[in-house]
Amino acid sequence: MPQVTTTSLHMRSVDELRPSRATLPAGCRIERVDAITPEFSKFLYRSVGSVWNWADRLPLTRREWADIITRPGSETWVLWTNGAPAGYLELAGSPEGVVEIVYFGLFPEQLGRGFGGLLLAEGTTRAWDLHTRWQGFAPVHRVWVHTCSLDGPAALANYRARGFEVFAVEEADQAVVDASTGWWPEA
Repeated sequence: MPQVTTTSLHMRSVDELRPSRATLPAGCRIERVDAITPEFSKFLYRSVGSVWNWADRLPLTRREWADIITRPGSETWVLWTNGAPAGYLELAGSPEGVVEIVYFGLFPEQLGRGFGGLLLAEGTTRAWDLHTRWQGFAPVHRVWVHTCSLDGPAALANYRARGFEVFAVEEADQAVVDASTGWWPEA
């Protein structure tokens, strides 16, 4: 089993957020998917994560997946280029004012085009104002994310460039699962 380094980062104020220097080109937009389905969520997850062997959600049933993405405070923001999805960011907010960026990434063909900084900056902005879209949620006081040595080589640098600061680093042996396999498991 390879040793995997997991780095956890956070921001404690929206004032720490640094925008991307790039601008969203014509034909591109970032928008929230208000009525996300498990199928679309899994499509995004696999389209981005299969390259990086994301496999933690693959054993979930459709119902388990739906429960995660439809709970209060859960939001999916998609980067669209010329009508097609190009990447996404999934948020998990808590009523206590903490938001985790659970998943973030681009489709493989979109890497290296400057979209990562744009999507992360916009997604982090949406994390900071998540409480304005969810009744009973306290104002956000912390946004956090984790990345690991299996993720894209620019991931950690992108988080730091947007203003996230490291608060924990862990190393552990971890089995790497081939994320290109698996459909909906039996209930």
